Amino acid sequence: MGPAQAPGSKDLLHEIDFLTSRSSGPGGQNVNKVNSKVTLKFDVARSASLSEEQREIMLRKLGHRLTSQGILMLTVQEHRSQQKNKEAVLLKFDLVVEKAFIQPKARKKVKPGKAAKAARVKSKRLHAEKKQWRKKL
Repeated sequence: MGPAQAPGSKDLLHEIDFLTSRSSGPGGQNVNKVNSKVTLKFDVARSASLSEEQREIMLRKLGHRLTSQGILMLTVQEHRSQQKNKEAVLLKFDLVVEKAFIQPKARKKVKPGKAAKAARVKSKRLHAEKKQWRKKL
């Protein structure tokens, strides 16, 4: 569920700020004069388009990616073009937000069956016998 599918997603794009700076990527002399690196800033803690529950989920799951003020910052400098980097950082943002809202499947506790137990015991017995054969008489 990316920002395009999240409730209030139309407002989400209005809350994103883009910063540009000089990239260290490919481009030769072009690198020294063109601001092609794009940094996306999204204030998760103060977002008006997120519900309180969504905000809590994002703050909890994306805590390692957030600044101390609760701002999500993503940077892309893969391409020589600022426009391509902007598109790439938006895709990256979609993936990060989508991943934050994925619910992990609940693990069902299961016990090993009789056949699995028997196979484990047999394997242990064979291993012990192999060790016995290696002993000096």
